[in-house]
Amino acid sequence: MAVFQSKKYRSAADAGTFTAKYRVMLAKHPFLLFGLPFMSVIIAGSFVLTPAAAVRYERHDRKVRQLTRDEELGVGKAGRKVNIKDEYYVRLRLPIRAFISSSVLTRSVRLQRLAAKDLDDWDQKRVKRLPGETDGIL
Repeated sequence: MAVFQSKKYRSAADAGTFTAKYRVMLAKHPFLLFGLPFMSVIIAGSFVLTPAAAVRYERHDRKVRQLTRDEELGVGKAGRKVNIKDEYYVRLRLPIRAFISSSVLTRSVRLQRLAAKDLDDWDQKRVKRLPGETDGIL
């Protein structure tokens, strides 16, 4: 049986091309022609991406910042200005006529009604299910 050659066949047309010359040089100097360019691209990429990451974090820091106490109370959809007198009267459950402004009056009435409810006395009720829907009981 014949033994195959270990060298690959290269046509005469491929012999003069850049890739053929590079392949021969790469076999002689692998680090210089492959390793060094690869490492230089990695290092250059880190220098290019560092400012980009810094810009990202700076932008995030501008959005997320420390709030003052007044800003904390006004955050969210239900945020409102807090008047210490209103809160004091609601906590004491003083009569409604103790309040001055009408907007504060309606809000305070709601808060007083909520404060007057007994929140410890309640029963858990199951939600009525739609026809064909499982009720979750095993």
